[in-house]
Amino acid sequence: QVQLVESGGGLVQAGGSLRLSCTASVRAFSRLTMGWFRQALGKEREFVAGINWGGGSTSYADSVKGRFTISRDNAKNTAYLQMNSLKPEDTAVYYCAAVLFGSRFDTKGEYDYWGQGTQVTVSS
Repeated sequence: QVQLVESGGGLVQAGGSLRLSCTASVRAFSRLTMGWFRQALGKEREFVAGINWGGGSTSYADSVKGRFTISRDNAKNTAYLQMNSLKPEDTAVYYCAAVLFGSRFDTKGEYDYWGQGTQVTVSS
């Protein structure tokens, strides 16, 4: 069983930055494809960014390209989401997700493990 714990959410003004972290309680972190999703109030959970288990491939939703960066540190069992130039429409609960040797970053059903979520609120 893989447990994922997110941190780093909070309240920030538009144009500001936040870095989310997702730490996994598993030995084989390097074998996990990691993804970030978000869910705004009253909306479906949507893909934000993903990084493959090898770390050599990333994918982003069009709405965050050029502003968000996903990365991973296998030595720390942690994936990150650096969010810059934040907009009010980025306000949501952000969830970390993981799947062993996953290849389809943007598909919710691909992921087997989910964190509890962290709230990001961007004020205008």
